[in-house]
Amino acid sequence: MGVEKGRRRVVIGLVIAVSVSILGTLWYWQIEDFGLLDGFYQTVITVSTVGFGEVQPLDDTGRMFTTLLILGGVGAILYAIGGLFEELIEGQLYRFGRRRMEHRIERLDDHVIVCGYGRVGREIASLVDLPERVAVVENDPERCRWASEAGYTVINGDATSDDDLRRAGIERASTIVISLHSDGDAISTALSARHLNPGIRIVARANAANSERKLEIAGADHVVNPLNIGARRLVSFALSPAVADFVDVAMHGGTLEFRLEELIVPTSSPLVGLTIGEAQIREKTGALVLALRHSDGTYDVNPPPDTKLLSGLTVITVGTREQIEALNQYVRVKDRRVS
Repeated sequence: MGVEKGRRRVVIGLVIAVSVSILGTLWYWQIEDFGLLDGFYQTVITVSTVGFGEVQPLDDTGRMFTTLLILGGVGAILYAIGGLFEELIEGQLYRFGRRRMEHRIERLDDHVIVCGYGRVGREIASLVDLPERVAVVENDPERCRWASEAGYTVINGDATSDDDLRRAGIERASTIVISLHSDGDAISTALSARHLNPGIRIVARANAANSERKLEIAGADHVVNPLNIGARRLVSFALSPAVADFVDVAMHGGTLEFRLEELIVPTSSPLVGLTIGEAQIREKTGALVLALRHSDGTYDVNPPPDTKLLSGLTVITVGTREQIEALNQYVRVKDRRVS
């Protein structure tokens, strides 16, 4: 950070200034035959450029040394002063930025928390529709800067810390995605997240196969092993490339205008108790219902028009962004999950 850099400049400048003063005192004392106190006095008035005359006459060598002493001393002092101003200015900017970030965090609601902003974390954050809905928890200052420049709300802290998760608004978040290098830290974060917000959706990355079950026990709703997912995608592109490519661009905002989305039907929805045909979802919004997911985890794929819409049902749809938003308004879904 700039504050730390400025502090280092101050220290380095002061060390150089003291070294120059010691060197000058020794020179005048040993080479120019000044007394020790006179040598120190000559050094101080030279480095400070107060304009006093020489304590005693100097030869050409002495004058050349005095010139170098002025340049070295003044340069060191200016370097230290520059570092001091940098520390003060950067410190003020840092505090202002932190207050601004805290205000952004306070306004977050129904957002997504991404723990870890490495390569996987950056990709995860970029797939969320709106940067304003993402809060990144990262302990590396440089990665925090990257996340901030990308437009995300950033918490420079430890994802395993309850306090830092609270700073990220864990109690108001809809989803937390844990993408940490250490599976032990991921398990600890999942435990904390489930304790702080029992209703939050927890998606965690497992780096080792034997960590998947542990993360589920810790409270993760979904555990992803990148190696397994990568292998499945390779097989999908090898056997069904068109299908795999369609799902990829639809899910991740590729060249197609369509996207897959899931919506939870709330108890207050006016569509509860109606059939899909009676609700006229396609006619009213343009979105197409692909499947229904029941609370027991079973699916109705391509449900017929006489299928009833029940409270808590997950509706998996496909459509343009505008059609999905229209369906949100039509169903009055309050608990919109991010796919």
